[in-house]
Amino acid sequence: MNEVATGLAVGNTARPELAAEAVQQAMQKLGDRVPNSVLLFLTEEFAADPQPAIRAAAAASSCLQVMGCSAPGIFTEQDWVLDTPAAAAMVFSGDVTMLPKPEGPELRMALTAPNALNTVWLQSPALRFGGVSGDATGQGPFSVWQHAKGTPVGHCEAAFRGVNAAVLVSHGLRILTSIQTIDAASDYDLLQLNAQAALPMFHLSFPDTAPSSHLLMAMVADSEAQLLAGDFQLAGIVSENAAQQSLTLTKPLRAGQVVCWGVRAADAAEAELQGLIANQLAAWGRQPAFGLFFSCLGRGPYLYNGMDRDLDALRLRCPGMPLIGFYGNGEIAPHGQGSELLEYSAVLGLFAKD
Repeated sequence: MNEVATGLAVGNTARPELAAEAVQQAMQKLGDRVPNSVLLFLTEEFAADPQPAIRAAAAASSCLQVMGCSAPGIFTEQDWVLDTPAAAAMVFSGDVTMLPKPEGPELRMALTAPNALNTVWLQSPALRFGGVSGDATGQGPFSVWQHAKGTPVGHCEAAFRGVNAAVLVSHGLRILTSIQTIDAASDYDLLQLNAQAALPMFHLSFPDTAPSSHLLMAMVADSEAQLLAGDFQLAGIVSENAAQQSLTLTKPLRAGQVVCWGVRAADAAEAELQGLIANQLAAWGRQPAFGLFFSCLGRGPYLYNGMDRDLDALRLRCPGMPLIGFYGNGEIAPHGQGSELLEYSAVLGLFAKD
């Protein structure tokens, strides 16, 4: 009998009954098991006043341990929803439990509003994965809740007991250039590459016209070996500064680091995620019990021309696996002893029974 199950309810208006319906769908799959916790995601139409829907989910599950957030789009293994009011619920029972406010070193799911992001919390000792709530612009209403009510600090986190966890991160980049050395930098400004002014060196990296800046990402690491091993940070381009012959990126830089440039590409993203899932399943030798997936709003159907090939890959590799997630305004993944905020990425948490 299942210990984890999902439900997805879609409507014409943001009615609290959608949250109750999503929970009830999940509970039907659990049979006579009693829920111990609920993960609830609501579309942005609920963001201004999510409490009635949260109460409806709590009442339907007879459980006050309801955690979640609003987002531009949500999904389960059943389907994805954008631009339409909807509720998605994952219900836990039996030995599998979602525990809020963990104090141990275990991996944590983290949900946050954009205005609650801060480096002190994000980089404090704990391995976190998750996503950033918001709307399609990243500026409108957003809500984060735990214990079946909004959280005043704007973020929450939970650990999962009764399962082993693995976090997979897909940046979806096709590498376009060779690795270059950062010889001079000042905070977010890239000043010199390979002993030359950064801006002309950047343009020389592309024999033809460089892709649009919103598609280009810098892959920054402390050494060439780390970059080749996949241990790097992503940084987008904020501006090209002609007067200073420099580039301003979204992450702080320092001399001695290395960088190469990649472009967001659907084929690279699809192949990368498929490979990550296949490798993890081979390492475990069994199917996961459930998955939590946090995808950039700029990925999903917007990257794959109206389809979500990431979800297709999960359905193919993990048939029948309960899955829940949302399209958000940023993704959180473990990095070093803490966590980092990603852009245009997909972060997948897979959980297998102990």
